[in-house]
Amino acid sequence: MKLHEVRVHPSKAALPREEQLAWKIAAVAADRVAVERDVTAMIINRIIDNAAVAIASVNRQAPISARGAALGHARRDGATVFGAASRVRVSPEWAAWANGTAVRELDMHDTFLAADYSHPGDNIPPILAVAQTMDRSGRDLIRGIATGYEIHVDLVRAICLHKHKIDHITHLCPAQAAGIGTLLRLPTATIYQAVQQAVHVSVTTRQSRKGEISSWKAFAPAHAGKLAVEAVDRCMRGEGAPSPIYEGEDSVIAWVLDGPDAAYQVPLPEAGEAKRAIMATYTKEHSAEYQAQALIDLAFRVRGQIADLEQIEKIVIHTSHHTHYVIGTGAGDPQKMDPKASRETLDHSIMYIFAVALQDGRWHHVDSYAPKRAAQADTVRLWHKIETREDPVWTARYHETDPDKLAFGGRVEVFLQDGTRIEDELAVANAHPNGARPFSRDDYIQKFLTMTDGIISARESNRFLEVVQDLPRLPAGELSALNVALPAGRLAESKPGIF
Repeated sequence: MKLHEVRVHPSKAALPREEQLAWKIAAVAADRVAVERDVTAMIINRIIDNAAVAIASVNRQAPISARGAALGHARRDGATVFGAASRVRVSPEWAAWANGTAVRELDMHDTFLAADYSHPGDNIPPILAVAQTMDRSGRDLIRGIATGYEIHVDLVRAICLHKHKIDHITHLCPAQAAGIGTLLRLPTATIYQAVQQAVHVSVTTRQSRKGEISSWKAFAPAHAGKLAVEAVDRCMRGEGAPSPIYEGEDSVIAWVLDGPDAAYQVPLPEAGEAKRAIMATYTKEHSAEYQAQALIDLAFRVRGQIADLEQIEKIVIHTSHHTHYVIGTGAGDPQKMDPKASRETLDHSIMYIFAVALQDGRWHHVDSYAPKRAAQADTVRLWHKIETREDPVWTARYHETDPDKLAFGGRVEVFLQDGTRIEDELAVANAHPNGARPFSRDDYIQKFLTMTDGIISARESNRFLEVVQDLPRLPAGELSALNVALPAGRLAESKPGIF
């Protein structure tokens, strides 16, 4: 890996495009380096992971709405839509919209956390949609996904969007565009323009993750994917983009991020270096914000030490800045303590999540968020006894560059009414690569089977799992086999819209 310094340059400096971050990203995307075997295996795992959470959510409101809009853009040689029969095809940007929303809806696919936050699996839907439309092979798809993950993770390692209240899709969209560029073997100059367009159109605020969190949290990455497909299409037709998109005196760094005096060090693979960033990412065992994963596992462990949960006087979770201010009491969001809050809000409330995990000793992507469950009187009482506090030790561990020291959990103190204090901590979730039970191929398959149980047929389940594990050998034009369809008549229909 090589570090590239990125800073603002005045227009009169006429910064050569070869010295711009967008060009360097494009050069990585255009590099036809082979994908290593373990990376290929992990890409297959994440395609299984995405399909699992997408099918589990396919008849929830946001995916229904997104699918309804997509089906209004039928295209005979287009891309498939999760849940629909594989013969049903739509334009690729709309497939990216529908499938990306289904993948993101339950907040249960993969994650990478560093200077900023990300769900790199969001790269897969738009790259797959274009691959299906353009009759690419399994190996082409693997190469494109490897690039999407690489660029996304590298940007997240280096540039913080969150402190400026910019949503993390501003790193996602250029990564998706770069991945599509790799898939299609586009020249560096074309990918360069597409990356710049993708950045320019994807700068949005984090209000989608504040207050009463709406379904836009699920739509946002899908919207980025749609924008990325459109950006690549325009640039393939010869269009350009605002340039330099990162370094310009009126561009992203100067006015949206750290300002004209800022300097970022962005790591990117050197020419001929394998794209391995996916190996630094991790999936979720539980349907909740990633910072909740270890704390859910910790709640399961702590509950055995408490004879009567009603005797709890107070629970304090000592954790990182991010956990405290995004999903903890530091956010200052009263909705995070409201039994009538939306599911999207509850999965960003560690107070709610820890209370339910402590009471139930299990976590379920549907049952744990049911309105009746959230309104349970003893849950509300316990929930409102929980607070978070930022601990500099856990914040430092959250930003640790050594993967063996990196931590996303926290330390919990449980104070009982009789004066007893119970204390325990957990650094990473059990499913994390450094956790007690790291996810393997069998775990991804089991997650798929659990989340699709009762939704798809056993025959369809077996077919998909057989095909996806043979991805490197799928010939050109056969990627529709990666779609997962519900039995006829089981797919909910959207309310009518414009399309």
